[in-house]
Amino acid sequence: MRTPSPRAHGVRRALTGALLAGLALLTTGAPAFADDPSAGASPAEEEAGPTEAGTTFRTATALKPGQTGTAQASAGDYLYWVFPADAGQRPTVEATVKLPENTARRSTSTWQIDVYDGLRRRQACVYGHQTRKAAPDAAAVELSCVLRPVRAWSEPWANDPLPGGYYVRLTVVDLPADELGLPVGAEVRPTVKELGGAHDGDGALSEPLAPGVPAASAGDGDAGAGDGTGASAAPRTIASGEPEGGWASGRWTDRWLWTVGGGVLAAVAAVFGYSLTRGRGRPAPVPPGV
Repeated sequence: MRTPSPRAHGVRRALTGALLAGLALLTTGAPAFADDPSAGASPAEEEAGPTEAGTTFRTATALKPGQTGTAQASAGDYLYWVFPADAGQRPTVEATVKLPENTARRSTSTWQIDVYDGLRRRQACVYGHQTRKAAPDAAAVELSCVLRPVRAWSEPWANDPLPGGYYVRLTVVDLPADELGLPVGAEVRPTVKELGGAHDGDGALSEPLAPGVPAASAGDGDAGAGDGTGASAAPRTIASGEPEGGWASGRWTDRWLWTVGGGVLAAVAAVFGYSLTRGRGRPAPVPPGV
């Protein structure tokens, strides 16, 4: 039996090392393909949020992903919040409306949340309960909306989610006129899930769709509490519409791991194929007279 030469052992060791390196790179980027909307994770820990909501886009109350915003309002009010979402993230909005006592209600009500991007284009919900009815004896109604993954860039005619601020609007869409104005409590919690390089695309926006976020000051919130809206009408511009660590559009992502890993595996396949097809070299010279 022919013993493999040291050179053959060296080639095999090199091929095995390159193959393991490529598999390690691909394994590192494997979580990018996880696309389960129920496994959403927020980059920020739960912390106390604002206790008021805006009544227009301009007065929307700023939230961080993972924060819970609350407000005391009246049935029929339009309540607005805004939070940032960056490329490669899937935003999710959860809302709870606490209804007044049964003695004050006699009809079914229908509540709805809508999510708009920085250009105030309404974004469709791919999962969740965007609209729900509440029975007359219901104590609360829960709503949710899971958006499509945010893209780093999009065609001008498309309605794809882009990096920037996302506005949440909560209101009742079906309620008898005699029950408008009843006191309600609202809770809204936005979260974002990092999807990684599986949803990365070429191109990037020159600026995210997140201008200065207007919000109400604490003093104005006290002045607006008397009318039951839980929001202020006098806005001031704050710079809280940016994710922690800044916007990531156009930065390095784990998509590079897949690119490098694929290149390494391709090189290994090329070397292995060459080793199979090259043969054993030149044949030994035949002695004269044989």
